[in-house]
Amino acid sequence: MSLWELIDYMTAYVISEVEVLDEQLADRYRAIAEDSIEHHGGRYIVRGAAPDAVEGAWPDQRRLVIVEFPDMETARRWYSSREYGEALKVRGQALDRRLLFVEGLD
Repeated sequence: MSLWELIDYMTAYVISEVEVLDEQLADRYRAIAEDSIEHHGGRYIVRGAAPDAVEGAWPDQRRLVIVEFPDMETARRWYSSREYGEALKVRGQALDRRLLFVEGLD
């Protein structure tokens, strides 16, 4: 197997910087998102943590979420899935966020 073939199988992380706009809608979003993540083989590494910013500024109202997937293809399949699409219908009013996809080192 070549190096490029191995890259396809590296662990992927979905990193979300979140501010809750509506707590009730955020609870609904979280429930749907959690089910969809588990359905697609993902797991939470960090969920709703307030980071300790030792360098730079981090707004008090922002939280951090990190989800691990087996690989980038699975993470992207989850994001575009019908299951997660239901969560996205709620997300816009529930949360303000920045969402990042990154590959880990295996």
